[in-house]
Amino acid sequence: MNLIDLGQELRSNTYPGRGIVLGLTPDGAHAVIGYFTMGRSENSRNRIFIDNGPDLKNEAFDPAKLTDPSLVIYTPVRTLGETTIVTNGDQTDTIYDALAAGGDFAGALRTRTFEPDPPNFTPRISGVVIRDHGKLRYKLSILKSMQHCADSVQRFFYEYDQPVAGTGHFIHTYDGDGNPIPTFSGTPKEVAICGDLDMFTELLWTNLNDDNKVSLFTRFINLQTGAFETRICNKNV
Repeated sequence: MNLIDLGQELRSNTYPGRGIVLGLTPDGAHAVIGYFTMGRSENSRNRIFIDNGPDLKNEAFDPAKLTDPSLVIYTPVRTLGETTIVTNGDQTDTIYDALAAGGDFAGALRTRTFEPDPPNFTPRISGVVIRDHGKLRYKLSILKSMQHCADSVQRFFYEYDQPVAGTGHFIHTYDGDGNPIPTFSGTPKEVAICGDLDMFTELLWTNLNDDNKVSLFTRFINLQTGAFETRICNKNV
């Protein structure tokens, strides 16, 4: 099966919304994480990522212009032991609290639904990366509305216990622009992972629509040592 070119996939969609890429480097040595945000409104575009050690903060670039923080300000990345959690909303904390209490990823997300932002009802996308004795496991999920119905949630979970080197999976919130915005359809896309952290970061950032992109977080985690490197790009500087 041919892997999807991630750069081309991003170029073909002017508004994928928020997206998560998880995978394994071609040499099998590092876990790969990418998370980006986009926005159409002033409130959505008024954001920046802030490096917070192993975690990631999402803050207003200009606090005076922040009109509603409820769905745009959250903690996108948190770490718990050898697990890294990445999501597009406050379900990061739901997953973290569940794992810390001995629960599991899917169980945590079964207590949540899509975002309450009609008519779009933005999906909640989530992922966990687990470093397990020098090996990588990761999971993805999407919680979305059926046919933009406020009372109908669909929950999908995907587990990758034996990732293939040089391969990742990409999931995002929207299938393009519109009103309402069309929800992501299908399963996570199998994409090629190439190059080092800087190349991966450049690939994502340069191919996101320049008018709509807001912020990007990338990280490579050494599967043997747990050491990690992070890159952050913000359109607002």
